[in-house]
Amino acid sequence: INRINHNSSIRYLSSTIMKYIAGALLIAQAGAFTVYCPPVARANTQLAAGDYEPLEGESKINLKIDLESEKVATMDAIEKGKKVYCRCWLSGTFPLCDGTHVKHNAATGDNVGPLIVSVKKVEQRFISQLIF
Repeated sequence: INRINHNSSIRYLSSTIMKYIAGALLIAQAGAFTVYCPPVARANTQLAAGDYEPLEGESKINLKIDLESEKVATMDAIEKGKKVYCRCWLSGTFPLCDGTHVKHNAATGDNVGPLIVSVKKVEQRFISQLIF
C-alpha cells in the first residue's frame, strides 16, 4: 500500500511540475507581444488627462467611423493566423485594413500603415506532451 501511495505522489508531483513548466513557457511566449518603447519616446508620448493641446492645423483623425460614440474601441480575439488592423481610420472594412492608407500616404506624404497581429503556430507534438 505504501508503494502505491508513493507512486501516486510521484505522478502527481510530476504532473504539477509539468503544468508549472508549461505555464512558464506560455508566459515566456507572451513576451513576444510586448512592444518595446525607448524611454525617450515614451516620455514624449505619455499625456495626462487634459494635458493635450492640438497642434496648429490639427483636427479630428476619425472622420467617418462610429462618430456618435464617445470613443471607438474594438476588442478581437484570434486563435490562429493573422489579422491586419486599420490605423488610418479610412478603411471601408474598419477595424480591418483594406489598404486605403496607401492612397492616403501618396496624397499627403504621410507614412501610416496597418497593425498586423499574428499567432505563432505551436507544434502539435509539443502540445500533446503538455496534456496529461
